[in-house]
Amino acid sequence: MDEVVAIIKDITAGNIKPIYFLMGEEPYYIDKLTEFIENNILTEDERAFNQQVLYGRDVSMDDVISSAKRYPMMADRQVIIVREAQDLSRTIDKLDSYVENLQPTTVLVLAYKYKTLDKRKKLPKLIEKAGVLFESKKMYDNQVGTWISRVLQGKGYHIEPKASAMLVEFLGTDLSKINNELEKLKIILPKGTTFTPNHIEENIGFSKDYNVFEFRKAIGDRNQLQAYKIANHFAQNKKEYPMVLTTGQVFAFFSNLLQYHGLKDRSPGNVAKVLKVSPYFVKDYDVALKNYPMKKVSAIVSALRDVDAKSKGVGANNLKEADLLNEMLVKIFN
Repeated sequence: MDEVVAIIKDITAGNIKPIYFLMGEEPYYIDKLTEFIENNILTEDERAFNQQVLYGRDVSMDDVISSAKRYPMMADRQVIIVREAQDLSRTIDKLDSYVENLQPTTVLVLAYKYKTLDKRKKLPKLIEKAGVLFESKKMYDNQVGTWISRVLQGKGYHIEPKASAMLVEFLGTDLSKINNELEKLKIILPKGTTFTPNHIEENIGFSKDYNVFEFRKAIGDRNQLQAYKIANHFAQNKKEYPMVLTTGQVFAFFSNLLQYHGLKDRSPGNVAKVLKVSPYFVKDYDVALKNYPMKKVSAIVSALRDVDAKSKGVGANNLKEADLLNEMLVKIFN
């Protein structure tokens, strides 16, 4: 995020590079930077003749280079944006010759999503020397909560830890999806609001009581009544709570717990870092650590593999989801 801010500040200050190669597994920042360049380098009048948006699936690398070599019309520079540039990955090395002899009046932007250039090759080295080579990396679960807080603070909002954890639990680390949901909340709720689990439940549709997050917590707490209650809800709402995903989440919880048992440094910060979980969840692991000895955790991990196989139809004759959930809980609690 700091690198993104630095790039935007440079452009705003007039330090504009002739090429921006935006690559990586996380599309959110690639889209944001592309959008910023599209809307801020040229004036509205200049864009009509000097800004072109191409799509990798519709053009060749030769087309891109040809467009980049043109001169601007009645303006100091032109902007060429190539969206979905990863579709040109097979011929991307053709860009070598252009980067070696850049057209100084062109700003070439390539949005190369879900992939990266091999930094051992010639092209990325040339781009780094002449322009901007930006890699947008996927965030870990334990990083996304901080990102949500920073984004909201910049817009005059705040969020409770549990509400943030719910978003990560249901949407994963897809920043674009999370941002879309935050935008919805910002439309509904006034500036200065602190988003709570109730806001998430009422406006986005995620239940604050019946979800995998609360299911894992009930299991970790050895709260059998609550765990079976949530399991029953899951069984009655199979489309919202697929058995395969539920088993995967519980398996991940106990796999992390097994790893936690082996940690020497059990400070909250280190636990969150090693397990790659939100700091908000560390206290749940602390409780589970006391409730499940290491030997028991190993047995549970093995049992969950068996339940997972059955949920996929292996070694089971069409067992109902309710039966599988009950089997899972029996093996965990007994």
